[in-house]
Amino acid sequence: MIVAGLGLRSGCGAEGIIDLINSAQARCGRRAGLVAVPAFRYREAGLQAAMARLGLGLRAITPEELLAVQPRCVTRSARALAALGVASVAEGCALAAAGESARLIVPRLTGPHATCAMAQGEDA
Repeated sequence: MIVAGLGLRSGCGAEGIIDLINSAQARCGRRAGLVAVPAFRYREAGLQAAMARLGLGLRAITPEELLAVQPRCVTRSARALAALGVASVAEGCALAAAGESARLIVPRLTGPHATCAMAQGEDA
């Protein structure tokens, strides 16, 4: 499975999310089958609208899941670390949802109000 992981600011609009996911997909030449976000962002209106337009499933990643995959992430954000206690949100979400043997296929891409990374699970 290919998973797009997102980190986003509160109030992030659907267009920005869609553009970022499309950019990540173009970069690796693969389509995401699932999008993963931190649990506290799951109900964001822009995120829900983007998922409806893209027709993708959405998975909430718990703080414990996000923390557990941090050693496998390749980029670090001092801002995310200070605010959330983890240094990589998008990569962490993608890896956590894609499974224990997942690998990053697109490291963190940064947009104006969101970040996106993509991971490939063992079954992809």
